Amino acid sequence: MLCAISGEAPQVPVASRKSGNVFEKRLIEAHIAEHHTDPVTGEDLSVEDLIELKSPRVVNPRPPTLTSIPSLLAAFQTEWDAVALETFTLKQQLAQTRQELSTALYQNDAATRVIARVTRERDEAREALSNVTIHGGGAGTGDAMQVDSQGLSDELTAQVKETQQQLSSTRRKRPIPDGWATAEIIESLDTTQSTEPLYPGSTAVSVDESGDLALFGGSDGVAGIYSISQQKLVRTLQCGSPVTATLWWGARAVIATSSGAVKVFGNGEEVTELGSHAGAVTSLSLHPSGAILASTGVDKSFIFYDLTTSSVASQQYTEAQITCGQFHPDGGLFAAGCLDGVIRVFDVLSGSSVASLAANGPLRTLSFSENGTWLAAAEKSSTSVSIWDLRKMAVLKTLEIGTPVDSIRWDYTGQFLAVGGAGSVSVQQYTKASKSWSEPVRKGVPARDVAWGVNASSLVVLTPDGGLNILTS
Repeated sequence: MLCAISGEAPQVPVASRKSGNVFEKRLIEAHIAEHHTDPVTGEDLSVEDLIELKSPRVVNPRPPTLTSIPSLLAAFQTEWDAVALETFTLKQQLAQTRQELSTALYQNDAATRVIARVTRERDEAREALSNVTIHGGGAGTGDAMQVDSQGLSDELTAQVKETQQQLSSTRRKRPIPDGWATAEIIESLDTTQSTEPLYPGSTAVSVDESGDLALFGGSDGVAGIYSISQQKLVRTLQCGSPVTATLWWGARAVIATSSGAVKVFGNGEEVTELGSHAGAVTSLSLHPSGAILASTGVDKSFIFYDLTTSSVASQQYTEAQITCGQFHPDGGLFAAGCLDGVIRVFDVLSGSSVASLAANGPLRTLSFSENGTWLAAAEKSSTSVSIWDLRKMAVLKTLEIGTPVDSIRWDYTGQFLAVGGAGSVSVQQYTKASKSWSEPVRKGVPARDVAWGVNASSLVVLTPDGGLNILTS
C-alpha cells in the first residue's frame, strides 16, 4: 500500500471516500488546505472525506548506501553535483531570457522610431502640399492651397447659413412643380435617341438646367457638350488628362481629371483651374447656394472652392480614399463615401465630422434625397441600394436591383430614384401616401452613369462604351 502522492509506504495512511486512493495523512491534508481537490482525480475533496486506515507500522530498512561514512559522503557528493547542474541550467535560461527581452525592447524602440519618422515625413509632405501654388486663368496671383483648414471665410459662412435657413424652412412645404413627371410618365420612358461611342472611358455625365446639354468626357483627355435637341456635339473641351467627373455651374462646364485638376470652361475655352488634388479627382458637387464647389479625391481629401474668387476655401483630410461625395440639399452638410466602407458626414462651416455611417463595403456612389432626411448609397459591385435615414443614422430600406449598381440620382421632388448599372437602368419610386416602394420602369440599357432631364421626364444614360442613350416618354 503506497501513498498516491509520495509513492512510498505511508506512516499514517488515509483513503478518499470518493476515489479510494490512499495517501499519507500529513501530505493529503496539506494539499487539501491549499487546493481543496483530490490530487489524483481533481475532484473536490475535504478532510471529512478521508478515512483513516489501520495498518501495522512499517519500519523501512535503511538503504545500503547510507550504512557507512564513505557511502554517505558519496550520496552527499551526488546531491551536490545535481544542485550544481540545476544552478547552471537556471543561469543559462536566465541569460537566454535576458537576451530575448533585450531583443524585444530593441524592436519596440525601432518601431517607435519608424513611427516618429513616418509621422514627421507626413507632416512635411502636408506642409509642402500647402505651399503648392495653384495656377489658373482666373487666379493669376497664385493662391496657396490650404491644408486641414479650420473653416470657411466669413462671406461664405454667411451664404451657407442663409441658404441652409431658407431651404430647410421651406423644404417640407414645397409643392411639386407644375409639369413635373408623374408615375405614368416614368412608366412610359423608353430609348428615343442613342449615339455611337463618343468618349470611350467616360465615367460621369451631367445635364444642364435646360435639360438639353449633356457634359461628359473620356480617357483621352477630351470632353464634349452634346445637344440632345440637335443630336450632335456642339463643343469640344481639351482637358489634358482623362476626365473623371463633370458638373454644370450655371452655363459653365466644370471638369475634373485623373491628374487632380479641377477646371472651369466657358464658351468652349478654359476659364480657370480652381485647384488640384494629389491624385485623381473622384467626384464634384455644387453647393445649393451656387457659391461653393466641392471635389473629392484619392488623396483622402475633399476641397471646397470659393467660386466667386476661384480659389481654395478649405481642404479637409479623412482616414481613407474618398470615392464619392455630395452636399446636403440644405447645404449644411457634406457626405463623403470612402474606400474603407464608411460614409463620413461633415459640417460644411467648420469642416468637423458630425457622423459616420458604416456600410457593407467600399462606397461606389451616393445621393441625397430632396426630402433632406434620406441618403441613398451603393457599395462597389453591390446589387442593392441602401436608403439611410439621417435622423436615426440607420438603414431605412434596402432596394434590391438585381445587377451591380454604378450610379444613383434622386429627382428634384424626392419621389424617383434613378439607378444605373452594367445590366440595366431602372427608376425606384417612393409613394409617401402608402409609404411603399415600387419600380415603374426598368430597361435593359447598360449604364455607367445616369442624369435626370428637365422635369424628370427624361433620363440621360452614359453607356460603358462612352455613348449616350436618351430615354423619354
